[in-house]
Amino acid sequence: MAVDAILWICAVALILAGLVGTVVPVLPGAVLVFAGIALGAWIDHFARIGPWLLALFGALAALAWAVDFIAAALGAKRVGASRLAIVGAAVGALAGILTGLWGLLFMPLAGAAIGEYLARRDSLRAGKVAVATWIGLLLGSAVKIAIVLTMIGIFVFALFV
Repeated sequence: MAVDAILWICAVALILAGLVGTVVPVLPGAVLVFAGIALGAWIDHFARIGPWLLALFGALAALAWAVDFIAAALGAKRVGASRLAIVGAAVGALAGILTGLWGLLFMPLAGAAIGEYLARRDSLRAGKVAVATWIGLLLGSAVKIAIVLTMIGIFVFALFV
């Protein structure tokens, strides 16, 4: 019984760390939430969280993880950015994930602006693409937070209802 309590504490700690990691780029938020949910399901012998529901959580975690990489690029594409701007936004997003919060906020913007400027040599257009990239990134963050909160809500509901 004491081992189960320690494991539940670990599961909750993973979920909480994942919730923090959803907004702090150093931690893989959705992956940690999924790990906590999987541990909780295992502790409960998959009685309330079965394989299908666990697979759904895995798919949601993968979707939330992918949002980090594609949101900025989709924002750039939305305003008709060049291929170089979209690649720059994606590279900037990857670099931003690795460099912390400020990097995550501004590297996709800088990557898109540099890519668009290299493609079209128009600084005004490059600025517009950069702003669209940044808006895409913010919307992507909101989507990622919504996915993680949905995962946690379904998990808690399945455990207690």
